[in-house]
Amino acid sequence: MLILTNFDRFPEQWKTTSGVTGRAIIVKSAWDFLRLSRKCDLVLVNCDVSLTYKLSLLYFLLPFFRRPLVVNDIVLRRPLHWRSRLMAGIKQFLLCRVDHYSVHFKAFDGLVKYFGIPADRISYLPFKANIRYRYRYEVDPEGDYILCFGRSERDYDTFFAAMSKLPDLPAAIPQPDFLGFTIHSSRFTWPLDALPSNVRLLEDDGSAEALIGITEKARLVVLPILSGRICPSGIGTYLNSMLMGKCVIVSSGPGSSDVLTDEALIVPPEDPGALAEMIRRAWYDNALRLRVAEAGRKYAEACGGEPELFQRVLDRAVETVTSRRGAKP
Repeated sequence: MLILTNFDRFPEQWKTTSGVTGRAIIVKSAWDFLRLSRKCDLVLVNCDVSLTYKLSLLYFLLPFFRRPLVVNDIVLRRPLHWRSRLMAGIKQFLLCRVDHYSVHFKAFDGLVKYFGIPADRISYLPFKANIRYRYRYEVDPEGDYILCFGRSERDYDTFFAAMSKLPDLPAAIPQPDFLGFTIHSSRFTWPLDALPSNVRLLEDDGSAEALIGITEKARLVVLPILSGRICPSGIGTYLNSMLMGKCVIVSSGPGSSDVLTDEALIVPPEDPGALAEMIRRAWYDNALRLRVAEAGRKYAEACGGEPELFQRVLDRAVETVTSRRGAKP
């Protein structure tokens, strides 16, 4: 069986846990997918909405080239404005032509409600800790500050409001990437010269090593996420933090409250009071902090890294396509 995929580092020779074997070709452009489609058995797209739309349209216009299309880790945002609502019908038509979606959250009702994707074409797969096997890191639940970081749909305003209620506790954020915040719909409206006095800026060159070093020095990792999401944000960030033994506080929503139980402390989104109270509890209650950190570490280790994720996605994609077609691979 031959798979075309845009997954970086996807194994060229693979084997499912059920024993199916095959090879993969990594391509990036829609035209290359189309050019090679007649030679493959399965098209697997990872985390690329634009490519998903293009392939769905091309396969609709040129059905002779169509092959089973499986999409992993789709990231869509709820249509809020008249332009996005106007496009919703077109997007729904294209998205519903995908054979199956594997996603890293369980509360995928928003995909059904806003984009009409049939629920029986969506299935949950655990994500992975991005740093596992690829970078060196220390496992230590202790640290010096309360860390808030990330770019995707982060709610820094709520974090700053919460920390202003906790003036005696030290907090930190990496040097802000305002362009990245805009692109990824994060909220950071506080002027840098007006941040709470207990929030300091950390040097960050944007490398994975720098971010690991920043996280290693944290006592708590706080991920406030904006409300109204239909897809998750911050899963890789909280899994990396958990893997390093950190107690994580995260906003409820897809990818957190629907997946985690005692592995993290869950707070309502956009609620500075609730966030401040949870931070205070976790900072002063060592037993609580260490218990959550240990549960999170075990969960992140169980999720594995890139090889384990590849295996889960591969197993689900091959199983889904062969069962839908009613044919043996």
